Amino acid sequence: MLRFETAGESHGECLVATVTGLPAGVPVSMEFINRQLWRRQQGYGRGGRMKIETDRIEIVSGVRHSKTIGSPVALILRNRDWQNWREALPVEDYPGSAEKAKPLHRLRPGHADLAGSLKHNFPEARYVLERASARETAARVAAGALAKLLLQEFGMPVLGHVIAVGSAHLGRTAAWEEILALESKPEVLLSSVDAEAEQRMKAVVDEAYRTGDTVGGIFEVVAHHVPPGLGTYTTWDLRLDGKLAQAIMSMQAVKAVEIGGGVENAVSFGSSVQDPIGYDRKQRRFTRSSNRAGGLEGGMTNGEDVVVRGYLKPLSTLRKPLQSVDLRTRETSLAAYERSDVCVLPAAAVIGEAMVALTLAAAVVEKFGGDSLAEMKRNFEGYREQLRNF
Repeated sequence: MLRFETAGESHGECLVATVTGLPAGVPVSMEFINRQLWRRQQGYGRGGRMKIETDRIEIVSGVRHSKTIGSPVALILRNRDWQNWREALPVEDYPGSAEKAKPLHRLRPGHADLAGSLKHNFPEARYVLERASARETAARVAAGALAKLLLQEFGMPVLGHVIAVGSAHLGRTAAWEEILALESKPEVLLSSVDAEAEQRMKAVVDEAYRTGDTVGGIFEVVAHHVPPGLGTYTTWDLRLDGKLAQAIMSMQAVKAVEIGGGVENAVSFGSSVQDPIGYDRKQRRFTRSSNRAGGLEGGMTNGEDVVVRGYLKPLSTLRKPLQSVDLRTRETSLAAYERSDVCVLPAAAVIGEAMVALTLAAAVVEKFGGDSLAEMKRNFEGYREQLRNF
């Protein structure tokens, strides 16, 4: 079983990720992983933290001579900002440390501050903020890069792009070639496949800057060349669409998930929603004339591209804070402001890629098994031959 965990705080010494279940022999490129981390840090509307950090991965176990060895992979991302927080967030208490602390008493609506403080009986929300922060997603992207490297061995690339920022919407379906072209761009604005739509998106972000506000939107992740049969219809908690939805919904600030044309499909007649089935005799494969199902039917992949969208709410930390309460006094006050972003949609698309890749990679490991990449590929090729001869 392939799984991952992350640890670390936003202003702690480092972020940590562990990935277990990768077969031995998967080629690992540090350059590739660092490129994914770089992509996560880009985009119009990012805040000051991204000017401090230059994320670079360290792998301390599970990879030798640029290949996985079948044991857990441990990854470390150092936080440069830790130098500014060493005394405020020490591991061991020391005399006078209370005076160096940076407590957060003025709760921020929309954040985990209040619920986390109540849950853990904290007198202030600093520890909640530190772990609930989206800085944690850098570790997810590093882990997801390993999943992408595994999927690439089976010809299944995973990429994302932005389809809406606030009211500015792409307004059409993006072709795979357009999404693929975004990945190699030397600069990232708002990760839209359409230049005119991107300028409209930029105008929305500019307005949020001007008014001291934040803006959300929609990102889309596409997994290409995914074979049919990953996942299962037999048990509710093993359905792949449910796992993908949970993976995307687990991202900070995501409040809704859509697979394929789920939202539009829900208000349409069935005759205009289903994907008609055909058969290509030359390639000996079943085909679809559309992909409104987003590549998933009955909790399983159906051979079309897997398409998942995340709906990201505007970020909760506002330069013009909303009304809140001070935890110390219980009096009305303005919410605290900590360095934050105005728009994170391009980063969210990269994080979404990581979560989809990790979920699909787990399904591939489950379906094809094997302790080594060579064994897994033999099983995969056997399955492909079964599909051809069906």
